[in-house]
Amino acid sequence: MSLIKENIENIEMKIKAACQKSGRKREDVLFLVVSKTIDVPRIKEAVDCGMNSLGENKVQEIMDKYEPMGEGIKWHLIGHLQTNKVKYIIDKVELIHSVESVKLAEEINKRAAAKGITANILLEINIAGEESKFGIRPEECEQMVREISVLPNISIKGLMTVAPFVENSEENRKYFRQMKQLLVDINSKKIDNVNMTELSMGMTGDYEVAIEEGATIVRIGTGVFGARVYPNKN
Repeated sequence: MSLIKENIENIEMKIKAACQKSGRKREDVLFLVVSKTIDVPRIKEAVDCGMNSLGENKVQEIMDKYEPMGEGIKWHLIGHLQTNKVKYIIDKVELIHSVESVKLAEEINKRAAAKGITANILLEINIAGEESKFGIRPEECEQMVREISVLPNISIKGLMTVAPFVENSEENRKYFRQMKQLLVDINSKKIDNVNMTELSMGMTGDYEVAIEEGATIVRIGTGVFGARVYPNKN
């Protein structure tokens, strides 16, 4: 058995266990394979194991891999998105996880309208208030939902966060719990056109805790492919 297949099976077992522990159904959680910096042959190994939802951080990587990977792939943009890059991926991605300004949402809406589609987005929340991370503060979330919800070619599907990098995943439980509460609170406001169901949170180091606290999408790359090899910048 290939290492990638073995890794996927291991993660799958842990996802099932976390769902069971928290009284959730396995099908309520999407195992999103993060394929950033990974070459097409290795990504295809993961797809051959039934993993057809792929997450990329950069628009350019989606562009480079879109044709070679062929049909049947559901692409997710999980990294920072600049307004000038929206036009390249608007009709290629299933979900944009990283919307953190009304300006970006307006550009997504404009490009989606031009293609006659509705773009699915998540709002990125900087739940731990880390200066190095993108995302809005939790207290800004409701206002942003209200402003974006009136855009006709956008559907706000939920929230996303990149939790702090920690040695012990339990340290992030409080942040995942806060994310779930934020989602519940905003849904309770009954804002027109808004019924958020998705919580994209949890990565290789802490996805089990994230699932126990309500994640519906976990973003796992290193756990599938091993440590990333970044090209030498010199």
